Amino acid sequence: MSGKKTNQTAKKLAIFLSFLLIALAVESRQTAISGKNDAKLVCNSVHGAELGDTCASVGNRFKLTGIEFGALNPNMNCLDIFVGQWLCVNGSA
Repeated sequence: MSGKKTNQTAKKLAIFLSFLLIALAVESRQTAISGKNDAKLVCNSVHGAELGDTCASVGNRFKLTGIEFGALNPNMNCLDIFVGQWLCVNGSA
């Protein structure tokens, strides 16, 4: 029984550490982009995704680097863009 309990504890610890790493990565990404810890980007203009759009193609169309596009769309899954999805293409801090 104690082996099973140890395994469950290890799984919980691994999940917690995964979430912690994700949170730290997001925070450092925001800091690197904005140069400030307290800056929040506000989306000023959006684009409705069209058939064949990718993060790179939309970024190129609106003259955004990959880092800029990622900062404006922090929860974007670039492997799963769907037609009509709103993508932020212009923002400010």
